[in-house]
Amino acid sequence: MNDKLKQFIDDAFKSYGDFPARKDVVQELLANLTERYNDHKADGKSDGEAYSLTVESFGDVSEIMAQVAHSQEKTADTEKDDRFRATSLLDADLADTKLSAFDFSMSALVGANFDKSNLRAAKFKATALKGASFVGADLSGAHFDGSAVQEANFHNANLTETAFNRCAFKDVVFGGAILDRATFKRSDLNGVQFDGLTLRGTIFDKSSLKNATFKGTVLEDVSFHHSETKKAIFDGATMDKLTYALLKGMKANLDNVTVK
Repeated sequence: MNDKLKQFIDDAFKSYGDFPARKDVVQELLANLTERYNDHKADGKSDGEAYSLTVESFGDVSEIMAQVAHSQEKTADTEKDDRFRATSLLDADLADTKLSAFDFSMSALVGANFDKSNLRAAKFKATALKGASFVGADLSGAHFDGSAVQEANFHNANLTETAFNRCAFKDVVFGGAILDRATFKRSDLNGVQFDGLTLRGTIFDKSSLKNATFKGTVLEDVSFHHSETKKAIFDGATMDKLTYALLKGMKANLDNVTVK
């Protein structure tokens, strides 16, 4: 099935030729489609049904290409900087600093101060960030993978299109943060507060949300695919019909929710 999905992607992009990021785009899309296919199979669908549902969810190629172009524009004037990769910066003061596209992977940044810093497209893979502060920082497009972010403070941070994968968020602060199209996958969000925020296109897939709170939160096109939501608290939240239907199907408590 992997070969069949790859052929589908190759055919979809045939008219665009060998654009610069083609290999990376195809690899990422193939991984995403393969995951969706496996999810459909796990839900009891036949091979043919799973394939049809997967390719139907692919979307418009022109929109994908527009996103690729936008991503290239954002990073065209930034060069990856790995001087802080695998280093120790405990309690470092890096507030109000230009750090876009910096690679902080495998570093110890416990208690570091990144308040109001430019961290667009920065990378934090297997990074120790307990108690780090990102108040008012721009983390749009940043990547956190397998990082420990317990007690980190993202108050008023810009987390647009920021990706969090396999992270632990105990006692993390998100008050006032922008989380448009942010992604939380396979992460521990138990007890985290998203109260009063507006979430647009935010993704909480395959994550644990036990006792997470969304009190007074506005949810628009938010995904909770394969996540634990039964004990999440949505008291006073406002959400669109699709988000409501998905959460209702997952047995979430929606007694005091407004549907718009």
